[in-house]
Amino acid sequence: MAHLSIEQLSEQERQLSARYQGFLQAGLNLDLTRGKPSTEQLALSDALDGILAGNYKTRDGVDVRNYGGINGIPEARELGAALLGVSSEQTLVGGNSSLTLMYQYMMFCMYIGIQGENSAWFIEAAGKPVKFLCVVPGYDRHFTICESLNIEMINIDMTASGPDMAQVEALVKADNNIKGIWCVPKYSNPSGECYSKATVQRLAQLGNIAGKNFRIMWDNAYAVHDLDTVLDLANIMDACQQAGMTDSVFITGSTSKITFAGAGVSFAGSSVDNLKHFKNWLSAQTIGPDKVNQLRHVRFLKNHAGLLAHMEKHALILKPKFDRVQEHLTAALEGQGVGNWTIPQGGYFVSFNTLPGLAKEVVRLTGEAGVKLTPAGATFPYQTDPQDCNIRIAPSFPSLEEIDQAMPVFITCVQLASVRQQIAQNS
Repeated sequence: MAHLSIEQLSEQERQLSARYQGFLQAGLNLDLTRGKPSTEQLALSDALDGILAGNYKTRDGVDVRNYGGINGIPEARELGAALLGVSSEQTLVGGNSSLTLMYQYMMFCMYIGIQGENSAWFIEAAGKPVKFLCVVPGYDRHFTICESLNIEMINIDMTASGPDMAQVEALVKADNNIKGIWCVPKYSNPSGECYSKATVQRLAQLGNIAGKNFRIMWDNAYAVHDLDTVLDLANIMDACQQAGMTDSVFITGSTSKITFAGAGVSFAGSSVDNLKHFKNWLSAQTIGPDKVNQLRHVRFLKNHAGLLAHMEKHALILKPKFDRVQEHLTAALEGQGVGNWTIPQGGYFVSFNTLPGLAKEVVRLTGEAGVKLTPAGATFPYQTDPQDCNIRIAPSFPSLEEIDQAMPVFITCVQLASVRQQIAQNS
């Protein structure tokens, strides 16, 4: 596009504007905002309803309808341990949301104390801001947790193999008030990277640099969410054990995008000592989680092999949608110089980068034409994308027909915003 004359650019702008006006008049109402499972995906787990058939006893004879069991039932701990890559003794089973466990653990570390009295981050910071490293682009809800707890966020660049570890290590060495890092290690949200073995090993060593209360918040939300080829992720707990830093990692996952998004089971994995302190604090808030839901998930999924077989059914639904997004982007934008995008092998998102300074405008234009996108800037702390270029596309919820309606609108808006920028720069 940069090589076009002002007359050619003006003609393109005229044609794109006419196409855009047609979308405005079409009255579309499409949503590509959040990575929600589709109704078809949710229906894969409908057998959860009624699966207990009056049998509410665990294999040990415990009645799950009653109080207690803050650890979670043993069968669910085993299921979660296999998902997280830890032992069942290192696993805690919670309610329907791993985000809740993340928030609770971050608040516990910040204000209560990771390993007992005087170990709270705010005490260690001695009146200065507690800081956290955030890989960008990243997951907006991680950033919201930090904001709500008054934790200052520092951007870390994402590379093809994970966080820029030279940047991470330099920052941690220079500032004792950096207390942790957010990681989505497999099919990162939104850009889809899988951390390399070398990156996982370097992350595991951070506690030796930063101190014993540094925490790697390992949100492995897409551990089994492969679309086709299965990518292997190095085991962070094994790496931490080799580094002598088993306390430094807190791993989370859930069945939210495996069974029912709003009625799943969450898991946390960490050292036995970490979980002991955390559970003591949790016991003031609850007498125990929903063990009925834990048991029905175990009866439905059975074991890790059953879980993986179930995820293959998800992939059959998801992959055509991701393929369709790629088909639209490639056919219309490849080689045009107006943006670049990821081709993920799993997870729930496609990350699109416009030309610098155009993401907000593209999202605005797209929204006015009836296609909702995640707000520009949401994939960065404080909703501020320094380049104003990243847009997260979520293909999971809409149908193929809706994707075919939405993507031409998005593409037209990218092209229109880009050509208008070129005209303004050349005028």
